[in-house]
Amino acid sequence: MATHGRDEGAVFTGTEDGTIWRVSHDARRIDRVAHTGGRPLGIEHDADGRLVVCDAERGLLAVDPGSGRVEVLADQVGGRPLLVCNNAAIAEDGTIWFSDSSTVFPLERWRDDLLQRTRTGRLLRRTPDGVVEVVVDGLDFANGVALLPGDRVVVVAESAGRTLVRHRVADGPGVSDHLVADLPAHPDNIARGSDGLLWVTMTSRVDQRVQGLMRAPRTVQRLATRLPERLQPLPPPGAHVRAYDDTGRVVHDVVAPSDSFGMVTGVREHDGRLWLGSLHDRAIAWLDR
Repeated sequence: MATHGRDEGAVFTGTEDGTIWRVSHDARRIDRVAHTGGRPLGIEHDADGRLVVCDAERGLLAVDPGSGRVEVLADQVGGRPLLVCNNAAIAEDGTIWFSDSSTVFPLERWRDDLLQRTRTGRLLRRTPDGVVEVVVDGLDFANGVALLPGDRVVVVAESAGRTLVRHRVADGPGVSDHLVADLPAHPDNIARGSDGLLWVTMTSRVDQRVQGLMRAPRTVQRLATRLPERLQPLPPPGAHVRAYDDTGRVVHDVVAPSDSFGMVTGVREHDGRLWLGSLHDRAIAWLDR
């Protein structure tokens, strides 16, 4: 999900069938922008007005919102394919920081990765000249990515680990610590808002059944992920997002009950309005904080 002023405050979002949509600021017009041929997740704008799309099946893409042309920017690193390209953030110099959630399970088996905690997620970097490298690995389902003001610190969410990992660009590859640890819920997408804060989706609060399964034998974990959807632990409907400053202090804690919208996995703040995306619901939502 992305917002962009040059498109009159429009919101861009992707859907499960591979389509990228543009939704006008007043939600009265919805246009089909492109089709990636995969499963688009995180969406950003680059300095040239293109959409940089993390596609879980095709990798890191650039999409021209005018023509719909799709270009592959990266689909592998070090000879290994990107298995779940998830979210990105773009620095002022054009460097793209992005996550690959797992090197074991594809997106449709995200529950397997979270329960089995493979810790194979990665934070990657694509330089303006096209070089792609792994900067931090061993992440516990790497998800949302954001840059703090000044582009000197990159933050990536660990969904299974319930942390926000901080990487200081000057420290070089492999060095990281925590901006926030022990979150009250499993984070998904994160994004820096127009207010300069780091907005984080609290997708699913801590469930003791899930925590127990994370410690269970591997055979039990595998059986649990094969249960029918109606028997799987699901987060309650409604939205929960938090905003943190660059020290990891909570500035806003927004809880919005709803009977018709939930499993919020995407958030964008723009001029005081929060735009929300969902993994399961066929809608986007907004609220004024």
